[in-house]
Amino acid sequence: MVHTHLSEEESLLKSTVGEFADQVLAPRAADYDKSGEFPWSNIRELADLGMFGLTIKEEYGGSGGTSRQLSIVAEEVARGCAATSTIYIAHLSLCTRFIQLFGTIEQKRRFIPHLAKAETIGAFALTEPDSGSDAASMSTSLTQANGKYRLDGTKHFITNAEEATVFVVLATHDRSLRTKGIDALIIQRDTPGLTVNPQHGKMGIRASSTAEVVFDGCPVTEENRLGPEGKGFQECMEVLNGSRIAIASQCVGIAQAAYDAAIAYSKQREVFGKRLSEFQNTQWDLANLATNIMAARLLVYHAATLMDAGQPYAETASMAKLLASRVAVETANRALQIHGGIGYFAPTIVERLYRDAKVTEIYEGSSEVQRMIISRGIFGDV
Repeated sequence: MVHTHLSEEESLLKSTVGEFADQVLAPRAADYDKSGEFPWSNIRELADLGMFGLTIKEEYGGSGGTSRQLSIVAEEVARGCAATSTIYIAHLSLCTRFIQLFGTIEQKRRFIPHLAKAETIGAFALTEPDSGSDAASMSTSLTQANGKYRLDGTKHFITNAEEATVFVVLATHDRSLRTKGIDALIIQRDTPGLTVNPQHGKMGIRASSTAEVVFDGCPVTEENRLGPEGKGFQECMEVLNGSRIAIASQCVGIAQAAYDAAIAYSKQREVFGKRLSEFQNTQWDLANLATNIMAARLLVYHAATLMDAGQPYAETASMAKLLASRVAVETANRALQIHGGIGYFAPTIVERLYRDAKVTEIYEGSSEVQRMIISRGIFGDV
């Protein structure tokens, strides 16, 4: 498929990372899914390609680049291994980008060069057991006593937490202030009182670690704060808006992988004396899938283009995430159906993609949250 909407530089990037996905990521994906082992080899080789420095300023060890380029990379990585793309996006789009946007010069110089080379792994701690979509009701607290600060609370479902040495953490210093009482903090792994408890049993994206992070009287100073006091929620929303474009790209990659698998299987599977690809219902199914994937991809690129141009993009990013996650789930479902009984069993690729796709409608803001954001853009605060 020719991507005429890409520049020459973007096409080269897509080709380079696509080749890496085909030759390195895809052959390893099933084993990593089965073992649940963190894919350190994938991460180190992606870092060697310079992908962890994408969108990060060169003065802090990054390689620069655009949101569109990050979208291209996130899609290709996800096409090869969805779990690796989750690790990549959480590290780069949430943790590293948060520090780049809102950190002090000293914080940026201290943390970003190591993150941009994946020498250290970053995590983003927002979700709590009783506070998912309603982030303003978080209970993780930042309190002051005797001139000192302490951090207490529990974060839930935190990607990369087992491997991370740097956490961007959201906490409230006054719950009555709701969003205006929330602060963003940089917390290091060796901080006293920090405990990471692995969470197992995920349906998909198994090679990406997920954990509970407990803060029990963790000492905090002003040097830990990212941005001004009380601005953490506002900062968080800006970071999430951008990261949703990367997650939408991941969705397109998962959908493309499922579509490619369905095409390949339909060409070689014979029933009633004909290949599946010769039946009109199969052809029409695949035509619909191809159309939906292209529509999702172009919406992702549109959101990324708006972001790169400094134009309002939050609503479009939510549209991209809403559509692309639905396309990922629907494509994986139809691809499995085309495979029939064999598609229901591992290690068939569509069995894994079916499991991997579902979480995209839940994390980084559920589909319901995306509809809320889009509706506010349509109707305003009604």
